Parts: sequence; C-alpha cells; structure tokens
Amino acid sequence: MSRHGMAVLGLVAALGTAGTAAAQEEPTGKVKVFLRGGLGNYTGTLGDVAKAGPSWGVTLNLQPLRFLGFEVGYEGAHNSISDAGIFDLALTRHGGSALAKLSLPFFEAVRPFVGAGIGGSYVFAEGTLLGGYQSGLVGEVPLALGIEFNVGKLTAGARATYRLLLDEDLSDQIDQPSGGFFDVVATLGMRF
Repeated sequence: MSRHGMAVLGLVAALGTAGTAAAQEEPTGKVKVFLRGGLGNYTGTLGDVAKAGPSWGVTLNLQPLRFLGFEVGYEGAHNSISDAGIFDLALTRHGGSALAKLSLPFFEAVRPFVGAGIGGSYVFAEGTLLGGYQSGLVGEVPLALGIEFNVGKLTAGARATYRLLLDEDLSDQIDQPSGGFFDVVATLGMRF
C-alpha cells in the first residue's frame, strides 16, 4: 500500500473513532422523571417559629439542549410550629413549580446546574389554631443549585432550593415576617 493510501486509511480510522466517541457522549434520553426527598424549613421570621421537617416531590425534566433544561414538578413539606402559644400546630405545603435550568454542556455523567422559575403552594395550617394562623395560597420564585449524576438510564443527584415567597398571606399573620422556604433534597430517577 502506498504512503498516500496509508494516510487516507489512518484519517478514516481516526474520524470513525471520533464519531463513535461523540455519539457515546449524547444523552440516552432527553426526558427525566425523578423523585425527591430531604429536609426543608422556612427562613426569616417564619423560620424562627417553624421546625425543620420532611420535604418531598416528583419532577418531570425536559432537556432539549445539553446546557438547557426545563422542569415541572410537585413539591410538599411538613413543618411543626414551635411557638410557645401554639399547641400541635403544623404547616403542610403542597405546590407546583416550573423551572429553567442551565448547566455546563461539556459533562453528561456529572452535571452541576443552576435554575430559576415560578411556582405556588397551598399551605395548610393544621392543629389547634391559637394565634390566628390560617391556611392560604403562596406565590413563589424557586432558585435552585445542584448536581446530577447520570449513568445509562439512571439519574441521581442533590439540590438545594430557596423559594422566595411572593404572596405572604400566611406569613402576614406573624408580625410582618420576611424570608422564604429552603430545602435540601436527594433525587433519584430514570432517563428516557
């Protein structure tokens, strides 16, 4: 074989290998469904009387581009109230949110991300109601920071989310509080 033929053969082999490696880097799916579980609490004045409690949820994530994703999900949490004038009172929140996520496009297996969005929750005030606590709707702006680990069809990760409370109807009942809701959760799910 001539020197020219060897060069062409080497170039074809190199391009074929590079194409195969690039194809392996593509995500196995652009849709993720995962469960979330962890610990959350209110911040600011409301956080002074609420105790940390369980936080949970389920999320659908669409990843149209390597660096851009969109999530919609359900979130819940249960926080006991520690105020001395209130007996067996707890706040249980059920809500939903939509989130846009930005991540580094270079990594698929380990993917750090930041996100922001809009959401809302209905917070149930449960128990012996002393002090005028009432249930109510609360608008939220979720801000998230986390990391995902992707292997084949599995996805797992950890995230911290701060939800700025927009509509503080519930919070106005506690001497003009400030703050939001903060949780740290682990995630586990599937990629399709």
